[in-house]
Order: sequence, then C-alpha cells, then structure tokens
Amino acid sequence: MKVVCLPDAEAERLVQPLPANIRTVIWDGVGPPPEEHIAFLVPGYSRVRARPLPTLADLEVVQLTSAGLNGWDEVLPDGVTLCNGRGVHGRSTAELAVAGLLAVLRDLPLFMAQQRAAVWERRQGNDLDERRVLIIGAGDIGLRIKAAVEVFGADVTMVARTPRPGVRVLAELPELLPRAEVVALAVPETPGTAGLVDARFLAALPDGAVLVNVSRGSVVVTDDLIVELNRGRIKAFLDVADPEPLPSQHPLWTAPNVIITPHVGGGTMGWQRRAFAMVRDQIERYASGQPLLNVVTGEY
Repeated sequence: MKVVCLPDAEAERLVQPLPANIRTVIWDGVGPPPEEHIAFLVPGYSRVRARPLPTLADLEVVQLTSAGLNGWDEVLPDGVTLCNGRGVHGRSTAELAVAGLLAVLRDLPLFMAQQRAAVWERRQGNDLDERRVLIIGAGDIGLRIKAAVEVFGADVTMVARTPRPGVRVLAELPELLPRAEVVALAVPETPGTAGLVDARFLAALPDGAVLVNVSRGSVVVTDDLIVELNRGRIKAFLDVADPEPLPSQHPLWTAPNVIITPHVGGGTMGWQRRAFAMVRDQIERYASGQPLLNVVTGEY
C-alpha cells in the first residue's frame, strides 16, 4: 500500500477514484506531516515557494500543480522524482497574455477612462496584423500564445534556451530584439532567466514595442522597466511583478503605459478540476508502475 499525500479535502475528492493499492492522507505542508511513510506528495498550490521537507524516508515523487518549480528542485532529496503541472495552466495563462496584449494595442484603458467620463471620442489603435511578435519560451504557454496571435496575422518568432527546429535561442536576442514590436515572456523562473529583461534588453526594442510578462516577475528588472515606461517609449502588460505581491506604494502602480493584473493567469474557475485530473492520472501511473509524465530532468 502506497501513501499519497494531498493538500486538502477538495483535492482528495477530485482525485477519486484511485487504485486499490493507494491510501491518501491530507497535509497542507504546515507543521509535522500526518505520517512518515508518504511516498507521493502533492503540495498545495498556495505554497508558492518550496521549504525544506521534514524527513520522509519513503518519499519517491513530488507532483506539483504549477508549471513553475518555485524552488522545489532545490529542496528535494536525491532520488526523489519531481513532476510539474505542465498543461494545467497553459491555456488560461496564454488566454490572459493575449487579452492583455490586445488591451494594450487597442488602448482599452483609455476607452475605459473615456467611458467613466462619458466621453465619446474615437481613436485609431493598433492590431496584430503583420506585427512582429517575439515569444521567449517555447513550452506549453508560449506555443498557445503563438497559435492565438497567428490567427490575427502576427509574424511570430519563438525563442528558447535550447535549440530545436523552428525555435531560435537566447543568444540570438541581440539580433532579434530591434525588430520585435511585441515581446511575450513565457519562460520558467531559473538562474538563467532571472533579470533577462534588463536595461540593455529594453533599450534594444524599437519605440512603441509592447512587453507582455506572464512568466515570473524576476525575469524583468522592475526598475529598468519603470524607466522605459516613464519615458513613454514602450508599453507593457504584466500579470506578474517583482516584488510580488506588489507593495501599495510601489512606483510600478503609477507608471504610465502599463496594465497590471495580480498573477491570475492560471486562476480561472476550472483550474482545480484540470490540475487534479492530471494528478489522478499521475497517481494511476505511479500505482501501476508506468512512466510518469512531466518529469523534470536536467536544466528546466
């Protein structure tokens, strides 16, 4: 009998039915675990950052419901398999990225202000037709953004950390950025992506470019972005920030040319259903000795 640990009663309900050789316990990660024989651990999604685990001698698998690792790869003992939640939040996060991008291009904040003032004043906005879009991150989210903006006629270039057919690499950014009218960030948080979008990166973009960040706040150097926003040279849609939560007095709140949402890319009503359907499938694979999906190996 293998012990699977779930974060709460709702998660336990959503993963049913489970194989006969699986027993579940509930633990939210606070305080001591309910028992020491946990073999398959599903941390709660609200536990954004990993903390060192207590000694769990039987632990074999940690299954995340987030696409990002949030430090879990740094705290797991040797020999424990780490799986992420790739695919759970991809569709909704890409949807928000495109919604935010279109809101910036079509000047929706301006029209909302006009609505509050009861002003009917037409203005010619921008669209995606033939617009050069650079998507940094060629995983689930990035590919969904690509598919969506191509429907509206965008010319898309994909960039990733590792080369593959049809995808450029990060080392080519100095060549790519001066032509990019839109840059969408869909990369995981790693030492290699932290601070990727800095003053030099932003300065390389053409005037009027739009930055979209639905990855992690640390990918962008916030102070450098604020400088460019205040200059009016670029615009941005941000679903994430650094720091996060963004303090109420932070200058990013009042910077011009930016739309901010509070990290809600994956926060749609159906996320738990999708997440724990994936978890149930992984538990079934584990119980029957089949290979697990979304295993994190090498450089994430």
